[in-house]
Amino acid sequence: MDKKDSLPSNAKLGPWGWVAIVVLVGLLGWALWYSVRAWNALQGVEISTAGWVALVLGVLFTFLVGAGLMALIFYSSRKNYDR
Repeated sequence: MDKKDSLPSNAKLGPWGWVAIVVLVGLLGWALWYSVRAWNALQGVEISTAGWVALVLGVLFTFLVGAGLMALIFYSSRKNYDR
């Protein structure tokens, strides 16, 4: 890896980095607010055992796919396959 391609270990976060963090935290807050509101709107709705199993399996599968893709990205980066 070239010296000019790597950042120093004490590199500071620039202003656009802070803007990105603020935007992402805002989106996270909105998603949490919306999910709590939607969950509370479902009061009185019963979910069967099969529904809970499907919900849990869907969450686990989604998490595993995301983790697997991130692992492939890191592996590809370490082995220089992405250059």
